Amino acid sequence: MLDVGNMNDWQRKSPLDWETYVNKMVKVAAIEKQEYEGWVLTVDPVSASIVLATFLENEKVSVSVVLGHAVQEVEILKEGDDETKQRLSCIFAPQETKAYSPEEHEKRKNDLKTWLETNHIPVMEQGESGRTLCVAGVLTIDPPYGPEECRSSNEIILSRVQGLIQGYLEKQQ
Repeated sequence: MLDVGNMNDWQRKSPLDWETYVNKMVKVAAIEKQEYEGWVLTVDPVSASIVLATFLENEKVSVSVVLGHAVQEVEILKEGDDETKQRLSCIFAPQETKAYSPEEHEKRKNDLKTWLETNHIPVMEQGESGRTLCVAGVLTIDPPYGPEECRSSNEIILSRVQGLIQGYLEKQQ
């Protein structure tokens, strides 16, 4: 039998319970009469800590974490609309990713793939949606298909392909 010791009600919830709070404006009552308000980005499944986002002026965002053991009560204040959900989903996205639409990602991928093939570099699409390019079976390139998105355990190939892509992108501009 697992001794839950001093676990509070919030910590005893399951990840599926916590998921119902994501993308909602909440008020969190914590120990020592502390109160926090914000949009729930996520709840850590191990510590039950709540990650809250608050939108400030000039497109800035404040992110705070309420540790799971300190949570006493969570009250849902309002549901997030589609725009709010979109803003929340972009908070931790890399800067480059935000700038491209799905159509632009597709065009960048196809242009890079064509360029690699033209230069006799074996490349194929992989993954469920074919979003990832795989070079010679040893290197992958994820959106938005720049040198930083290259992954390989072979550092020599990684460095050379990153250099090629950097040169290719500089010529595109």
